[in-house]
Amino acid sequence: MKEMLISLSEFLELRKTLPIVDARSEGEFSHSHIPEAVNIPILNDKERKAIGTLYKQEGSEKATIKGFELVGPRFHLIQKEAIRLFTNRKIILYCWRGGMRSQILSWLLGMVGFEVFRLKGGYKTYRNFTYEEVRKKRNLIVLGGKTGTAKTLLLQHLKEAGEQVVDLEQLAHHKGSAFGGIGQSPQPSVEQFENKLAEILLLLNSDPPIWVENESRKIGRIILPDLFFSQMQKSPHLDISKSDQERIKHIESEYAELPKEELKQAVKKLSKKLGGLRTKEALEAIEEGDHPRWIQNLLTYYDKAYEFELEKHPKEDTLNLDLTGLSLSAQIDLLIQSKDQLYERANNPIN
Repeated sequence: MKEMLISLSEFLELRKTLPIVDARSEGEFSHSHIPEAVNIPILNDKERKAIGTLYKQEGSEKATIKGFELVGPRFHLIQKEAIRLFTNRKIILYCWRGGMRSQILSWLLGMVGFEVFRLKGGYKTYRNFTYEEVRKKRNLIVLGGKTGTAKTLLLQHLKEAGEQVVDLEQLAHHKGSAFGGIGQSPQPSVEQFENKLAEILLLLNSDPPIWVENESRKIGRIILPDLFFSQMQKSPHLDISKSDQERIKHIESEYAELPKEELKQAVKKLSKKLGGLRTKEALEAIEEGDHPRWIQNLLTYYDKAYEFELEKHPKEDTLNLDLTGLSLSAQIDLLIQSKDQLYERANNPIN
């Protein structure tokens, strides 16, 4: 058996070339884990709960013996699965705190020729790191605009143009409105969202500004990290506008093919804010496939809500850009030029 205990900094380097194995239960892994890790549980959720209860009631020795009694018959299956998944037999391994579960799995795989690098402090060490990472001070530039101005599309093209971008809605699997979850994968836990956000931020330079879309504190059920959201609120803000026709066309391109019933349910969630008549008209338009009509109906509500939120942002840090009628490449060029202008203004205020 060959095992080496590694620090977090060593882990961050080694993971570039080695696969990562999470020895925790399937429920723990599902809630949050190190991105790219593969789950090979030593104890499943039910067994983990039983062992935990026994440990509290009768102590470590009996809990340990019971654990081996439960998992022992599966040892050969765990070994076979690991051999199938990792043919070079060289892995990084962790459990919750770098304790018994990762030690047992390390021993078990070492018996069949694996070289194991075990993370000191386990997932808890990694999680403390990501928690701090998403709360560091960073230079941000916020892209705002009313619903339908294609902010997400623009962020994608800004990234392709070499700009630093964090797409919060992509990480959250939600577009931020009552319609935001339709057609999306299930949202991650808040903890896993922060892990994913930290991984993106680690790849970016801390000096040049990072583009983010203007968001409320909540994206679906994801709550943005407190200090990160506070920085968003205080950062320079580019507020874009387009014609209603362009906005409706963009929204239609994203939502027209989605299931009618899901669109209707989203409208019903807004019924108190839309009012009875507007809700009825929107539902009828969805049923008839008249997408411009129901979209226009909802824009009346969303525009008022956006204008209310915009009033909270300091006007001296906001630059308004009309992108109506511009080609996509021209929009990107103007956004980059405006970013430089806005940051120069922010860094060199007139006294």
